Amino acid sequence: QVQLVESGGGLVQPGGSLRLSCAASGFTFSSAAMSWYRQASGKERELVARITSTGSSTNYADSVKGRFTISRDNAKNTLYLQMNSLKPEDTAVYYCQRNWPTYWGQGTQVTVSS
Repeated sequence: QVQLVESGGGLVQPGGSLRLSCAASGFTFSSAAMSWYRQASGKERELVARITSTGSSTNYADSVKGRFTISRDNAKNTLYLQMNSLKPEDTAVYYCQRNWPTYWGQGTQVTVSS
């Protein structure tokens, strides 16, 4: 069965960095476009970044451009999100998503606070 398991979340101070990982199984990861979404408390889930199946193309929400980098290792069936210069407004649950057919991971909490 399809599984997406996120890890790497935690508590970090403003200006700090975290790297999220999403381990995929149960499907051909190298054929799937993937995304990271986030949902802050009381807000709608929003797209953070998307990457094509080969990793040749990426796009980002304006709020994270220049600070976050999405990448993937198809040999390891793993999706990454490198987050630098973190701000309190980046606090949210971060979700890994297979674009189509849509499938979500369980999420990992990121809290940016001093």
